[in-house]
Amino acid sequence: MKRSSVPAQDKPGAAAQIRRQVIALIGTLPEAEAKESGGQHLSLEVRGKRFGWYLDNHHGDGRLAINCRAPIGESQALTRSAPEKFHIPKYVGHRGWLGLWLDLPQLDWDEVEGVLVEAYLMIAPKKLAEQLRRHILQQSVNE
Repeated sequence: MKRSSVPAQDKPGAAAQIRRQVIALIGTLPEAEAKESGGQHLSLEVRGKRFGWYLDNHHGDGRLAINCRAPIGESQALTRSAPEKFHIPKYVGHRGWLGLWLDLPQLDWDEVEGVLVEAYLMIAPKKLAEQLRRHILQQSVNE
């Protein structure tokens, strides 16, 4: 899925647009939901199991981010290779969670989608995860 970049600092309402795009991405994952949680935050869930968070000004940091489950070691590798994009979230980072800043001058929506899909696949029931894998495989065959 190709999406346009959203230079967050350059557009009024960019935070709302980014939020809508994250919700739209979650809507493409089988039975996934973006549930309102604590004002501007969204809990990203599948069948009541959380695989991530959409965070807007979390603890007053003034940033937009998603924090998602990730394989152990991936968050460290990504934060070392691209610290301007990735971070290790407080409180859950030691459990392998990965943070991705969404308020970057140029946001790669394919990368955002990849982080969300990987987190979803870690938590989703096997049947739903397999359904998504088949869908992704079919998309790549059709391209």
